[in-house]
Amino acid sequence: MKSSPSRDAAPRKRHADAIDAFEAATRMLVGLATRSLAGETVTLPQFRLLAALADRGPLPSSRAAAALGLNASSVTRLGDRLELVGLLSRTREPGNRSVVTLGLTAAGGELVHRVLTSRRETLSRLLGQLDPRDVDGAAKALWRLTKLAAADEALGDLVPYPHG
Repeated sequence: MKSSPSRDAAPRKRHADAIDAFEAATRMLVGLATRSLAGETVTLPQFRLLAALADRGPLPSSRAAAALGLNASSVTRLGDRLELVGLLSRTREPGNRSVVTLGLTAAGGELVHRVLTSRRETLSRLLGQLDPRDVDGAAKALWRLTKLAAADEALGDLVPYPHG
């Protein structure tokens, strides 16, 4: 049995509206992430590296690159600047000098905490203006979407760490 064109149009319209809403929310969240770094000494890509280290602890640079979806040379360049300003430390593994492990300094950890606290305060203020049922529904839908994206092999590792 064929479905009618009008019956097929409703789900497509609903998905189109949802996609538009998610794209608008994505732009807002990226703007919020960028704005939360105002006055800080790091760029958004540098902050993502710091946040990954804050979440996972010290990492070999190759694992940090994989977690961020970057190549190793990009992480090396990010690390150069972060080490220079005292936010990141690098150590070589005694048994394998080719392995460089990246870690946060105390100042790097403080920066991550400060930025994430600012973001959470802004999000809390915005969510406080919504009906609690809408907040609960949105949170459930976003967690489900995040889990689906993380499990979708075609997408790769889109959810390497919870912050950034």
